Amino acid sequence: MFLLLALLIGVISGLRAMTAPAAVAWGAALGWFDASQTPLAFMGYRWTPWIFTLLAVVELVTDQLPSTPSRKVPVQFAARIVTGALAGATIGAASSLLFGGLIAGVIGAVVGTYGGAALRARLAAAFGKDLPAALVEDAVAVVGALLIVGAVS
Repeated sequence: MFLLLALLIGVISGLRAMTAPAAVAWGAALGWFDASQTPLAFMGYRWTPWIFTLLAVVELVTDQLPSTPSRKVPVQFAARIVTGALAGATIGAASSLLFGGLIAGVIGAVVGTYGGAALRARLAAAFGKDLPAALVEDAVAVVGALLIVGAVS
């Protein structure tokens, strides 16, 4: 179950890179799951969720800008893989599956990056513009992240 949740949180990273680690950090900080005795204990530290939340909010705003590059360019793609790995590994670590969670998070991030881009393009075409599609994707990422992290406990 933890590996499936790690894969799914990776998909969220593919949609919005900072939303997944923000949600996972809040879950760890609030004690929904225990990562304190792992190399990723910092995810549950006092300031970690706030930092990731700030980064997630900035990302949600900048994603709406027309100058924002595609999620599939190397820097954006790499960021999604790294945050998917971090979030997946943290979920995996809560059940002693750190490496498995890391791999699942990476796979999920790749799936989420390409799948999210394709779905958003279809939604944008259906709406006739990108903004509504972006807002739907934002909502799916935030709600999905909360549901996934809530299921870890």
